[in-house]
Amino acid sequence: MAASGLTPPAARAWTGAWALLAAALLLGACAGHQWASPADVWHAVLGDEALRSRLLLEWRLPRVGAAALVGALLGLSGAVFQGVFRNPLAEPYLLGASGGAALGATVALLVPLGLPQALTLSALAFAGAWGATVLVLAIARVAGALDAAGLLLAGVALAAVLGALRSFLMLALSDETVSLQVVMSWVLGGIQTPTWPGLGVLALVTAACLLATRAIAHGLDLLGLGDAAAQGFGLDVARFTPRAVLVGALVVAAAVAYGGLVAFVGLAAPHIARWMAGPLHRRVLPASALAGAIVVTVADAIARSALPPAEVPLGLVTAVAGGPFFIVLLARRLRSA
Repeated sequence: MAASGLTPPAARAWTGAWALLAAALLLGACAGHQWASPADVWHAVLGDEALRSRLLLEWRLPRVGAAALVGALLGLSGAVFQGVFRNPLAEPYLLGASGGAALGATVALLVPLGLPQALTLSALAFAGAWGATVLVLAIARVAGALDAAGLLLAGVALAAVLGALRSFLMLALSDETVSLQVVMSWVLGGIQTPTWPGLGVLALVTAACLLATRAIAHGLDLLGLGDAAAQGFGLDVARFTPRAVLVGALVVAAAVAYGGLVAFVGLAAPHIARWMAGPLHRRVLPASALAGAIVVTVADAIARSALPPAEVPLGLVTAVAGGPFFIVLLARRLRSA
């Protein structure tokens, strides 16, 4: 996410964004049920053997890193979907990824599968989000409507079906030994605390997603010119659109596997990125990842420290902040129309 070749104002914007991310990471490392000082964090990083330092190193710091990476994935996927649908109000869960992820998580939480729940939860949430988008593409292909409108209609229909299936499973499988609050907490979003090796895997996944989205950045720019102009520049719109949707679905599936359903970040981060980096996706995509990382890191810090000893669901924090942001965007779009 380098800022090479930028004008001085743009370079200052990138430098400021990186400084904000560093400040957000420090805030996240300090925030919690019991606040730590920057000196406490520094001692933990240096390998201090005190219990407080070990807890910071083994629990809080991996959680902060995971929050930043999940935010980066959400910002990245939001930029892809807004580019594909040429709509600044598009968000990553548009094609049923949220319904598929929630259904997979419900199965993992309520059905005894005989495997570690931490593994099945991430795996089934990922499979649900990815599978829902693949199914939307299949439905649109069978209907002969692989354009943006056809994909959106198929996504709305599938999301309704998946939501009904999830509600049925919650009613059928819950009893006095299984609390539906666990399912609802996941649906409302929350960063899982990984081990350091797990955090390394998430970092590799995030880097791979950045490379994959960079490969479609030029196509997204051409798509923004309209189908006819994109075809004139040599872009096969009919083949590129589903390919870009699948790339975006992979990114958002990775995000929900580690963070649940976090609202509004994928909608807001690309707008922040365009203010910082301009309209070209080669810069918008990494800038969206950076903006998403900042937003989720700060929101997760608030979620962990607002009502101690309880933890507020992360999705509630982002929704409280993102709802007004969405209303402002909608009002500006309606006025411009």
